Amino acid sequence: MLDIDEMSSKEIQELLQKVGHGHLGCVFEGHPYVVPMHYYLQDSDIYIFTTVGMKTKYMDGNPEVCLQVEEVRDSEHWRSVVVNGRAERLTQQPDIDRAMELVKEHNPTLSPAINRTWMDSWGRAEVIAIYRIYPSEMSGRTTQGISSR
Repeated sequence: MLDIDEMSSKEIQELLQKVGHGHLGCVFEGHPYVVPMHYYLQDSDIYIFTTVGMKTKYMDGNPEVCLQVEEVRDSEHWRSVVVNGRAERLTQQPDIDRAMELVKEHNPTLSPAINRTWMDSWGRAEVIAIYRIYPSEMSGRTTQGISSR
């Protein structure tokens, strides 16, 4: 049996800074939706860069979200963080520009959100969306592969 320990705030921040991708959970009209996402951390804010689609519909309809991030070496050595918070779509150009600087600094190709040109049935290109997640609660668990038994 493994000992599973609580992560400190510092350990949580370090893992979020290191990993850069996780699973974003949203709920809209009672329907859950979870999708893998890249994220960008700046201070205590988390930014999501994406194209308009299902996840933006869900976040616009219900801004309460959950982001789960993990680092797994094997079944006995892992760390996992859950961030609950409120997603706000950036609409002011100065905010969008600052967030895009952060995104491009870490992901110059904007992949996988922009990994090809998508067109809808009218021939319009997909529209990008940037969200800031304001965390309200963060928790983390870790194991070092050590049992107290």
